[in-house]
Amino acid sequence: MRTSCDHGLHGDLRYWPVPELVALDLPGGIGFVDALRAIWDTGDAAAPLDPRLPPAARQVLLDALRPTRMVGSDGEQRALADGIGVEAGDALVVATSGTSGTSGRPKGVVLTHDAIVASAKATSARLGVDPARHAWLACLPLAHIGGLAVVTRSIVTGTPVVVLPGFEAEAVEEAGRSGLVSHVSLVATALQRLDPSVFTCVLLGGSRVPDVLPPKVVATYGMTETGSGVVYDGWLLDGVELSFRPTQDTDAGAGAEGEILIRAPMLFRTYRGGDDGRVVGPDGARDWFATGDGGRLDSDGKLVVSGRIADVITTGAEKVWPDAVERIVMAHPAVAEVAVWKRPDPEWGERVVAWVVPMDEGPSLDELRQLVADGIAPWAAPKELVLVDHLPRTAAGKVRRRALDSSD
Repeated sequence: MRTSCDHGLHGDLRYWPVPELVALDLPGGIGFVDALRAIWDTGDAAAPLDPRLPPAARQVLLDALRPTRMVGSDGEQRALADGIGVEAGDALVVATSGTSGTSGRPKGVVLTHDAIVASAKATSARLGVDPARHAWLACLPLAHIGGLAVVTRSIVTGTPVVVLPGFEAEAVEEAGRSGLVSHVSLVATALQRLDPSVFTCVLLGGSRVPDVLPPKVVATYGMTETGSGVVYDGWLLDGVELSFRPTQDTDAGAGAEGEILIRAPMLFRTYRGGDDGRVVGPDGARDWFATGDGGRLDSDGKLVVSGRIADVITTGAEKVWPDAVERIVMAHPAVAEVAVWKRPDPEWGERVVAWVVPMDEGPSLDELRQLVADGIAPWAAPKELVLVDHLPRTAAGKVRRRALDSSD
């Protein structure tokens, strides 16, 4: 789909090709990589879709991203009505796993080729990736930045990549043992299911990571808007700048809690629809991205992420970070998984609730309350315990806290 327009140049009718946005409705595999390369070779941008989405969810995503055409698993291409092109230099439009405001709709994050190159080079430099000796394994969903960045990193740097159709612990571990791949990106739930020592390096992201990590595992912090991880084990990648701005009831002075702001060459250009997502930073420049996460620098200058500011639980007059409570609760030997969220409380406004996937019979509420009271503070202790078979998660492995009540 190409369009023409009259630019009024002495009455000349000039034809200006508009790059298209091509939806990739393909499973993980070499076919996905080849299709992405072909789209980029024509100057167009790609919008990866998750083939597992049911029809209704797929339509919501297409309405948000508005691609101009789609490539399906059968190799057929078809034009889509009401699609909108992209700007020259745009490479990807990736849907966020979160939502836009209260609408429940995903946002389309526009990443340029320059941003993708900056991310690939910074990551490869930090990890010492050598295309002659190393190879990446992609096993996370390619519709999300954690999995997709493995593929784009490989294309940019010329590092070999093996792409699996999805995560299966035995297949991933066998790929590492075989020596065919050396580096892999995983989420915390996947890491628990295999031996990470078979890889040279494991990048871990997508959700809250354990406090103690095995050797060779690097904890990353980033999001779709940053083109994947930009902080590794608390330290910024080259070219990344960090600042904080005060939130309600905080003072973002030295070492204090504040909203994390990021400025970096790998930042997205804009959201699909025109909002560039930038805010004014401490230097007065409007080129910072407000992450929505709270954090601080520790005494060594490393970033400590507290969690989503919108997820803070206000119980009485006290603020409780769910991530901090989850870290304490996970120390209980009868807890396999935990998610902490809130419920309305007539006395305290909100009460802290722990949803736990138990080992065998599971822990008691009194045991968890004592753990948290000793580890954080009495007001952070959960007032309710809910035992569940599983926690609701996104395809990227993040717990969907607002869906926890439906998992009871």
